[in-house]
Amino acid sequence: MAIERIVDTSSHADDSEEQRIEVTLRPQRFAEYVGQERLKKNLQLAIAAAKKRGEPIDHVLLYGPPGLGKTTMAAVIA
Repeated sequence: MAIERIVDTSSHADDSEEQRIEVTLRPQRFAEYVGQERLKKNLQLAIAAAKKRGEPIDHVLLYGPPGLGKTTMAAVIA
């Protein structure tokens, strides 16, 4: 019995290029990140304290509905 593919993967050849471009457009620093000023201030304080102690930053949980910038903020923190 042959397995039939439901999704045509040939049309996704350009996806990797689009993803690469999307990642390069994301902010890399807090100064480039627009909005969430209170969050940025709290995270910058936590990061500065961790650097001063010579330890990694404590765990951070970013949650909320899609489209708020959680993934982008995680990349900025990293």
